Amino acid sequence: MLVRCQLTPVLAGSTFLATLGVTVLCLAKPSGYGKHLGSQTPGASRLPARAAWFLQELPSFVVPAAILARQPCPLFGPPGTVLLGLFCAHYFHRTFIYSLLTRGRPLPVLLIFRSFAFCFGNGLLQGYYLIYCAEYPEEWYTDTRFSLGVFLFIVGMGINIHSDYILRQLRKPGEVNYSIPQGGLFKYISGANFLGEIIEWMGYALATWSFPALAFAFFTLCFLGLRAFHHHRFYLKMFEDYPKSRKVLIPFIF
Repeated sequence: MLVRCQLTPVLAGSTFLATLGVTVLCLAKPSGYGKHLGSQTPGASRLPARAAWFLQELPSFVVPAAILARQPCPLFGPPGTVLLGLFCAHYFHRTFIYSLLTRGRPLPVLLIFRSFAFCFGNGLLQGYYLIYCAEYPEEWYTDTRFSLGVFLFIVGMGINIHSDYILRQLRKPGEVNYSIPQGGLFKYISGANFLGEIIEWMGYALATWSFPALAFAFFTLCFLGLRAFHHHRFYLKMFEDYPKSRKVLIPFIF
């Protein structure tokens, strides 16, 4: 118990500083992949999109899953194990399903390395905190924060997966051209897939009621929110017939 109490402030402070630093770096300019690949690292070594996404997302699944596997009842045990299971579920999809289905452009190796390092650190932080630091009361499963947070997590993940499906259907295998996405929340915003993931991690932060999860949700909002803005600007420049009523990230508002 004493070790947990001593580690929690250290983890919280480290999380805040690391998240702030990474967020500031990411806000400087759009990340050089996908639509914005040509804006950075010209001539840099690159990996095919499927291999790149698999490698950079892998530690976010493997590290917390390894921590979870050491628990006596990893799936239906204390709230911390169940919540970490949600985290693993997201990154199982990103690592083993999304990466195998994506039809994106190759990614720079340096960007992959940075993403791998971030995913490793974040996976370790989220897993370690939930299993070894967080303490939940017995009635946490019936707490409104848990119920609402898990609901938002599932809804956000559904939006994210459905939006990614719509984007994949815009291209045939081997194509790299861009088209205007239609259907789902793309009817209202340019960053439907980003909104889904933002909702997902906000729900996770609410359900875990933890500082590391809140910091990750904040980073996701900043990083993906800015990327949605750059995507929206890209579409407006590329397509003269792009719907003028379509917003960036929040339907009818922004």
